[in-house]
Amino acid sequence: MKNSNSSIYSKVQRNWDWRAAGNFIGGGVGSGLIFWSILLSPLGYDSLWLMLAGLALVGTGLFCVWLEIGRPWRALNVFKHVSTSWMSREAIVAPPLFAAGAACWLFEPLLAWPTALLALLFLYSQSRILLADKGIPAWRHPRCPQLVITTGLTEGCGLLILALPLIDTHQPWSWALMLILLGLRVLAWQHYRAGLEQASAPPACQKKFTAINPQFLWLGHIAPAVLLGFAFVQAEAAMLAGILAIGSGAWMKYTLICKASFIQGYSMQHIPVRGQRAPQRSVSAH
Repeated sequence: MKNSNSSIYSKVQRNWDWRAAGNFIGGGVGSGLIFWSILLSPLGYDSLWLMLAGLALVGTGLFCVWLEIGRPWRALNVFKHVSTSWMSREAIVAPPLFAAGAACWLFEPLLAWPTALLALLFLYSQSRILLADKGIPAWRHPRCPQLVITTGLTEGCGLLILALPLIDTHQPWSWALMLILLGLRVLAWQHYRAGLEQASAPPACQKKFTAINPQFLWLGHIAPAVLLGFAFVQAEAAMLAGILAIGSGAWMKYTLICKASFIQGYSMQHIPVRGQRAPQRSVSAH
């Protein structure tokens, strides 16, 4: 919504802090790792331990949210609003995701494919949580979900590249996948920022993203891409590329959740006075 009165965006939300950001970071990289490790496992490695690591990261993210609640057992109330809340839908997807992962570990490897689909659904639910918050311009923009999804998938692939040598060996095909995902993430990032500018998002919000933009592009995309190219000569370079891809994604999501989340209040262009026309004045509130 276009509005020249920047005073209505002067306050950053305080309901969600680093613990909420931790949910999006852990849930994103964990679900991304589950999805890619299972989807690409036919290429010749055992995805079980990678899947379990992804589930542990998703669980860590959910635990961060649980810590944020003053009365933790009130967290059970999240299951009451499945028809209207994407936060509830994220919570509903989590138990089947963990159950499918446990069943895959205990009984049948073929159950890995439903686990991959549930991980993707969990990541999608996370992206819609932000979109549903209409009071925060940085979150409600329709291009925000694609940024969250591509970031989670990129982080998951980065962790896959980092972990594969520990259980099997370096896999050059994963480097090619990472290059594609890095390209998609940088496009989503630029597309999102252009959308915020077109929608006249709060200048202070845009400044937060402008401040991290050079480092995010260089450390999060260009440097990993160069390292992945060098990995064909020295394979260990791919692991550093994975670290940079994960760290830059987490940094961006922390900025999105905790730093750029300015609240939109309301604005009145003039105060109505019964029986006469009032002069143009502006009143804002949060």
